[in-house]
Amino acid sequence: MEESMYLRLKAAEKRLAEIDEELMDENVTRDLKHFKEISKERSTLEPQVELFHRYNKLQSDKEQALEMTNDSDPEISELGKEELKAISIEEEDIIEKLRVLLLPRDPNDDKNIVVEIRGAAGGDEANIFAGDLFRMYTRYAESQGWKIQMMDANPSEAGGFSTISFMIKGDMVYSKLKFESGAHRVQRVPKTEASGRIHTSTATVLVMPEADAIDVEINTADLQVDTYHSQGAGGQNVNKTESAVRITHIPTGIVVACQTEKSQIQNREIAMQMLRAKMYATLLEEQQEKIGNERKLKVGTGERSEKIRTYNYPQNRVTDHRIGFTIQKLDRVIEGELDEVIDALVHYDQAQKMAGEE
Repeated sequence: MEESMYLRLKAAEKRLAEIDEELMDENVTRDLKHFKEISKERSTLEPQVELFHRYNKLQSDKEQALEMTNDSDPEISELGKEELKAISIEEEDIIEKLRVLLLPRDPNDDKNIVVEIRGAAGGDEANIFAGDLFRMYTRYAESQGWKIQMMDANPSEAGGFSTISFMIKGDMVYSKLKFESGAHRVQRVPKTEASGRIHTSTATVLVMPEADAIDVEINTADLQVDTYHSQGAGGQNVNKTESAVRITHIPTGIVVACQTEKSQIQNREIAMQMLRAKMYATLLEEQQEKIGNERKLKVGTGERSEKIRTYNYPQNRVTDHRIGFTIQKLDRVIEGELDEVIDALVHYDQAQKMAGEE
């Protein structure tokens, strides 16, 4: 292990002990913001320190194994060599894991997310594809034990959605789905296509970390709140009272709406969640542009050329164009089996960060 890594881990060990001591003070819980901050810091440091302790134990085991290799008894000497080999393999594995754990951590990784999917280029087929993506993320969330909360939906008469917004709640949701933002392209024969020609359509996905009042301050004087009757596909009236809520943040022009709940109060609360998430996402994007550290494409206009991923049905192929990753498992991916795609993106991001540190 390099000296710089060793010193960072010693500092992490010391800091973890300081946090544990601080958390024993009952006064700490009175400052919720500070309590939240140090609890989050602890959850980052703990796995680093646990692996560091395992590494130190291996160093002790290695010394004993070296002594065994010098034993006059051939059997003990051979046993020592085998032990030494096993220790070296585990040692390399621990160091590699520690490299990843010591990478700069995205402070939003453990947050819930707000997802917005829009049918873009391609008319009805784009909306149908937006519905397919919604089902894909829903099934993936279910496989992870996460929960889905609907926020807003505008169904399309042909099927799918022109727009749909929802929240995914669970453990480390943003860390796994943060790379999904962008234009997703589908190539297939639409059900409405009589001649059997392959069409290309797109839907855009925007993934935003959930934000609370600590992350984003909103002045109520800057808000324009409108209420209206909830509408369904085709414009039929779903609710005879004005329970649907539309909120416009006047300084930024950001507009959000919610009509999923029967209560105007609940719809307003959900709309405010969406507004905070959108404002927070805008702040994050501005920060990333300032430091020149934008690694992923953000959602664009939805034009066919602005693709991050292609779903090719005739070839059963999914290709992520940002990292040149392709698998012939579209039938399983679209049913929510996203692990291979997500793992490839996470590993690529880690490799980029490691290269940057070097």
